[in-house]
Order: sequence, then structure tokens, then C-alpha cells
Amino acid sequence: MLSKRIIVCLDVRERKTTKGIRFQENVDVGDPVEMAEDYYRQGVDELVFYDITASAEERPIDIDMVKEVARRIFIPFSVGGGIRDLTDMRAVLLAGAEKVSVNSLAVQSPQIIAEGSRAFGRQCIVLGMDALRVGESAAIPSGYEIVIKGGRQRTGLDAVAWAKRAEELGAGEICLNSVDADGTQEGYELAITSMVSRSVDIPVIASGGGGKPEHLVEVLTAGEADAALIASMVHYGTHSIGRIKDALAEAGIRVRRA
Repeated sequence: MLSKRIIVCLDVRERKTTKGIRFQENVDVGDPVEMAEDYYRQGVDELVFYDITASAEERPIDIDMVKEVARRIFIPFSVGGGIRDLTDMRAVLLAGAEKVSVNSLAVQSPQIIAEGSRAFGRQCIVLGMDALRVGESAAIPSGYEIVIKGGRQRTGLDAVAWAKRAEELGAGEICLNSVDADGTQEGYELAITSMVSRSVDIPVIASGGGGKPEHLVEVLTAGEADAALIASMVHYGTHSIGRIKDALAEAGIRVRRA
């Protein structure tokens, strides 16, 4: 049985790690490079960096930050936000990231998934999905619709259908974020997580809602996720990576030890 992964997410704005609730009311919580090194030393399995304003500001991602992170940590990390084409993907990977995450771009230009997979290998391409609970309908049979542009634009895409298509196009992993649970620390959205996990054969990372170790236990078991993304519960010092892994191990979940 493969070990479950714990992944810390760092949303970055103007070279500061920032955190909000449901994409709103963001506050700065620290330096992303220093925080990345701290989480690495605590024993986190992977890191994810999202430049949350790069796309809106129509600028490339901060490559210097990516290079600095790569010099300080020795675990896999992915980068998203401001990715516009293969050239941007290549720049991020050459700067030291192991993976590139695409979200809004993938919805608007799905072929970027296939192109990235062919150019760099599907293991390098992560599909970021922001799923909004809208209720079941003929158009959205899962009851969850994909939104883009930081939750500001609805797409009419069913979350499960989009996950399947992305896998067919060549995505190597899916990071599934619940818009409704994002930043609340009240628990992951188990329903959509399990639906997507069962519908694809690639790893699914659950995101949005992690507030205590019990939430991770739930999403890694009942939610059938391969990994759990966390942010607030460690950014604010409520929990450490070590304590979280201890709790998962006590619940019978296999985790990686430093």
C-alpha cells in the first residue's frame, strides 16, 4: 500500500504567503521561501506554490522565488499561477520545480494539458480544479461545477466529467479544491473527493477545509484521496507536520517518516 502524502499549500501574493477563506479576505502570513524551508524541516512530503495574482495581472510567475525555494528544500514541489504556455512550464521546471499546476488555463485551452504531458511527461502536469457545490442537474450530474479565475467565473463544466477528460488529455495528478470548504478549517468536501477519486486512475489531492488531523483521516479514508493539502492549520501554528503524521499513523494510515 502506498503512503499517503501531506502537502502544504502556499498561496503567494507580492512575494508574501497569504491566506483567505473561500478566496476572500486574504491576509499575509509570512515569507514563502522561509516557510517552505520550515515545512521541509518539519517533514512535509511536498509543497505547492500558487501565485494567486499572476494571471489577473497578466504577468509570469516569480521565477526567482522558485529558484530560491529549489536551493533550500529537497522534496518535490509544484508551482501554479501565471502559467500561459509551454515556455512558462519549461521555465518553472528548469528553475527547480518538479511539477506545474494548471487550472483556469486548462479549462480555457485544454490542449495545454496534452502539450505539457508530451513535452515534459504526465508526471509533471497537475490539474488544479476548483469545485463549487451547485446541486445535481442534467448539466451538472455530480452536483459540483468547475469555477475558474479564483472562483469568480463559472464554467458549466461538471467536476467529475472534467477530471475524466483531463486524465485522458494527459494530466498526471489532480488537485481538487472545494470552494465551499476553502479556508474554513471545518473539514474537506468528502462527497466530491470520493466521486473524483473513484472516477480516475491518477492520484487525487484533496484540498480545502483541513483544520485538524481528524479531517485528514476522513478525507484519506472515506474520501479516498491519495494526498491531503493543508494550509491554515499549519500556517497559524495550530498543528505541526509531525503531530499530523503521528495522528494519521495512529489511525492506521501509512505515512512517510523523515
